[in-house]
Amino acid sequence: MTKTMERVAADVVVHPDTYKTLLIHAEPGLASSHRVEAAVRLARDLDARLVGLGAEALEPMPASDPFFGYGAGEWVAVMQEQVGKDLAAAEAAFRRDATGVEIEWRVVQDYPHLALTRLARAADLIVVGPRSQVSSTRSADPADVVMSAGRPVLVVPEGRHHLHAQAVVVAWKDTRECRRAVADAMPFLRRAEDVIVHTVSKPEHADQAVFEIDDVVANLKRHDVEARSLVTSVAPEGVTGEIERVAQLNNADLIVCGAYGHSRVREWAFGGVTDDLLHRPTFFVLMSH
Repeated sequence: MTKTMERVAADVVVHPDTYKTLLIHAEPGLASSHRVEAAVRLARDLDARLVGLGAEALEPMPASDPFFGYGAGEWVAVMQEQVGKDLAAAEAAFRRDATGVEIEWRVVQDYPHLALTRLARAADLIVVGPRSQVSSTRSADPADVVMSAGRPVLVVPEGRHHLHAQAVVVAWKDTRECRRAVADAMPFLRRAEDVIVHTVSKPEHADQAVFEIDDVVANLKRHDVEARSLVTSVAPEGVTGEIERVAQLNNADLIVCGAYGHSRVREWAFGGVTDDLLHRPTFFVLMSH
């Protein structure tokens, strides 16, 4: 491969021009309908294909009753029938809500986060909601998806139906995950009118923080992104609130950040920001790992 070909190939992988295929898990219920509505508007804005995925697993059989085994077959049959009804209802709702864009429907009986991870091979961007109180057999935890899918994940907050992304905040931390997120978000960043590369730093580290994000801003400008830098300081427990404050002050509705942490059984890093933005977002959040 020539150097020119290597450069072009790297640009295609690292800085995609747009998202051609969006993937969303659809399930029965109002929350899912709102999430699909947001994905449909985004697909329309990007001229992208929207793939709806119906995925649900059987609830684990209760093991507390020693005599339950005698009725296990009937229980499985009942649960199987319910899963079938739920998946049929999910498809009907998706087709009703996803009008006006090119769509595809796929269905599988499995845990939603596992199904989304496997089908990520067919998509450029995965659209999910915050963590739900619904069982993991019927709803996908966004943390499980972002940590394993190998694709950027867009979290749609409750009550938000349209991502404009005219102003975007990049919550910068100098990590592999954040660099990956910036590259994955390039279709949004290039379309935005204002991109704020924001880092929260201790006062004694402010000079180094400015140096780092100036590098990021300069690189983004070489990719035709209207970017500017911002360094603020706040106590560790207030990092999430500070990021959201900056987003609100700049009329941004999208936050881009890396997913920090390497295991679901370990503590999330960066003061719990990953956990806050995945599970309690007030803005759209694009996250990569």
